[in-house]
Amino acid sequence: MTAVWPEEVGVDRADRTLTIAFDTGERFVLPAEFLRVHSPSAEVQGHSPSQKQTVAGKRGVGITDLEPVGNYAVRIVFDDGHSTGIYTWQYLHDIALRQSELMAAYEAELAARGLSRDR
Repeated sequence: MTAVWPEEVGVDRADRTLTIAFDTGERFVLPAEFLRVHSPSAEVQGHSPSQKQTVAGKRGVGITDLEPVGNYAVRIVFDDGHSTGIYTWQYLHDIALRQSELMAAYEAELAARGLSRDR
């Protein structure tokens, strides 16, 4: 796997999105909700696949800050108080490539658990 490097990272607070452009020429616009529910934090991912949490009610979540973590990642601070996920450039690239698939799986998981994106 070839490492990717961001050439541009920005937040549109009004649209609640993060835009990231990579040195591969790819550019992605990622909704805050998508990033929040796919946070790489232990709080969301757990310490094993069986511990992964389904995070509901985040449709309206926003991004309040981006904090650099070394030169390999960014910490995204969300307006619901979540700030423990460290998003490596590679992780962001990987989930961006699979955004439609991951969002469909997330919505299916919510439905199976009787949960909603709104509550």
